[in-house]
Amino acid sequence: MLSVSKTVQEMSKDGDEPPQHYIVRDNTLFGPIDTSPPLAPIPVIDISLFLTSPSSLHSSLQEETELEKLRSALSSWGCFQAIGHGMSIEFLNKVRGVTEEFFAMPMEEKRKYSRAAGEIEGYGSDSVVSENQVLDWSDRLSLRIYPEDQRKLRLWPKQPQSFRETIDEYAMNIRSIMGIIFKAMAKSLKLEENSFSKQFGEEAIMQGRLILYPPCSKPNQVFGLKAHSDRSGVTILLQDKQVKGLQVFKDDKWLTVPIIPHALFLNLGDQMQIMSNGIFKSPMHRVVTNSEREKISVALFNEPEPEKEIGPVDDLVDDKRPRLYKNVKNYARFNYECFQKGLVALDTVKF
Repeated sequence: MLSVSKTVQEMSKDGDEPPQHYIVRDNTLFGPIDTSPPLAPIPVIDISLFLTSPSSLHSSLQEETELEKLRSALSSWGCFQAIGHGMSIEFLNKVRGVTEEFFAMPMEEKRKYSRAAGEIEGYGSDSVVSENQVLDWSDRLSLRIYPEDQRKLRLWPKQPQSFRETIDEYAMNIRSIMGIIFKAMAKSLKLEENSFSKQFGEEAIMQGRLILYPPCSKPNQVFGLKAHSDRSGVTILLQDKQVKGLQVFKDDKWLTVPIIPHALFLNLGDQMQIMSNGIFKSPMHRVVTNSEREKISVALFNEPEPEKEIGPVDDLVDDKRPRLYKNVKNYARFNYECFQKGLVALDTVKF
């Protein structure tokens, strides 16, 4: 089994060339690495229009228009840029700031929060699961955030001093936003508003991942994050406020996700594609590296309770649109098992 002794940040700082197990050897999957394709015209949606019951015909029409935009965005792109979420740009920059400060700390301080062998949570680089794996040029801190009683606080950094408070406040805000998004997604498909949220359950999981993408001397040969779709239900990403790198795959080509500093980038995962019976899409995406500038991001992955069975909402199955997916439990574990066998989890639960 290959081993990695240095973090990506250490290799980048030391001026090391990326080792062979970071080099993409097969460019046939979704084409070669293009570090600067065109910007994607990803829909921008004002979620404040979903917050309250319309008080007038005008506000009702505004909400209907935005719901239609949401349905169109999620069935075509599987993602959108969310504005009107109620968080100030100053607060979002504070979240970015504690992330940057954590990765800027001395290595001996960061190593206090190292991920244990075989574990998901903690600080480290890409997990090595196979000899032939191509590793991602990124370091990350992964934390279970909800349910709150499952937090491993020994892995939550004590420095910077405002880290815990800031990430906790941000996650609480995102959890409230998720409640709004779930209802809006259901309403956009003319479903009962709790159709999706009840499949996630009372003990739904929120997993946080703070990611650093250090500069890379071979951006045309190394990925910050390999092409994949998320196993989650819904992922909410706070992008770096300046450095691009996230790309989405649409209509057989890769496109760059624009940076809107005050927006949240929301993309669906496989489990929402299953629940929506294939109407909503779980988009393929990746992150390319940059030869000169580092980049950070903060991703919050929202998943159903592991033991809760999920499947297509009954009202989305009829003669015209038959059931496309089987019911499944613990999709995260199932997804990992498929990955180990070289299978695509979403394909294996199709009828």
